[in-house]
Amino acid sequence: MSGQKQIEEMSFEEAIRELEQVVTALDRGDVALEESIKLYERGAKLKARCEAKLKEAEEKVAQITLDAGGQPTGTTPVEGL
Repeated sequence: MSGQKQIEEMSFEEAIRELEQVVTALDRGDVALEESIKLYERGAKLKARCEAKLKEAEEKVAQITLDAGGQPTGTTPVEGL
């Protein structure tokens, strides 16, 4: 996983894809101890990134306003997004 993209720059999809690779590598059990520790640490950061991106999406969805017929009429901006 050399040349890794900075986690804070990753989209949700990029982070989840790499997290799956990390979990697969750790599950195989054929990684040296030091590399396993590095993978675990990166995996924890990737998990946090995924959770943050999901929270952002939930907040955006919560801001969608609906008319009487249940149709979206627009969004209310969320601070900081």
